[in-house]
Amino acid sequence: MTFTKRLLMASTISLAALSAMSTAHAQAALDGVMKNKLIKIAVPTDFPPYGFVGVDLKPQGLDVDMANYIGSKLGVKVELVPVTSANRIPYLQTKKADLVISTLGKNAEREAVIDFTAAYSPFFQAVYAPKSMTITGFADLAGKSVAVTRGAIEDQELTKVAPPTADIKRFEDNNTTVSAFVSGQSQAIATGVSVADNMIKRNPQLGAEFKVLLKDSPNFIGVAKGEDALRLKVNEIIAAAKTSGDIDAMAKKWLGRPAGTLP
Repeated sequence: MTFTKRLLMASTISLAALSAMSTAHAQAALDGVMKNKLIKIAVPTDFPPYGFVGVDLKPQGLDVDMANYIGSKLGVKVELVPVTSANRIPYLQTKKADLVISTLGKNAEREAVIDFTAAYSPFFQAVYAPKSMTITGFADLAGKSVAVTRGAIEDQELTKVAPPTADIKRFEDNNTTVSAFVSGQSQAIATGVSVADNMIKRNPQLGAEFKVLLKDSPNFIGVAKGEDALRLKVNEIIAAAKTSGDIDAMAKKWLGRPAGTLP
């Protein structure tokens, strides 16, 4: 056998080995879930109506329902892992969770470190402030304080469009952000529309209203990089749930409207 043939054969074997290792890695999470009959899913507990603690002290909300739905379709037990906007991606990267279902928007920065399934629910972010305050565009935020949750999509979008003189006050979780606005620590708040609706109903004295849309950002499920088998399996479950109407039913239950067309 010539040197060239030996080199070609060695290269072929190496590529095959790498391919096998890649396939094994891509199966790791799903194999572990099915073997242990348990899936760990990160969910919010401070972001109604997507995830919050009920009067029975148990997590509930759209994201919690979606987590339990996926577990039931896989035929495994679900361990709910409470997370905040700041730690939900690190929990996925450090394998503290197999999936993140926590109002997770998709952008290029996040796609560089984790993978995403298809979208499972709608989500809109906007700026809210009292009716007495004139805000018709982002330029009107100049000199005004705006509360926002650190690391959330609305934080990223607000940072892009707010004028230099806007005072962006960042808080570590959604409850603290809402509390800051309600208590007068900020003049405006950037948050999800559903969260704002809930806040306004509970605090009518604020006279808060929608001012300007930040982004239409559907929610996706986060999966660790390279875990393609788990991602594709969850995509199958989401696709079937859209066809059956189960996705719309969850959206109607928690958001008061069907999910509509999702990517």
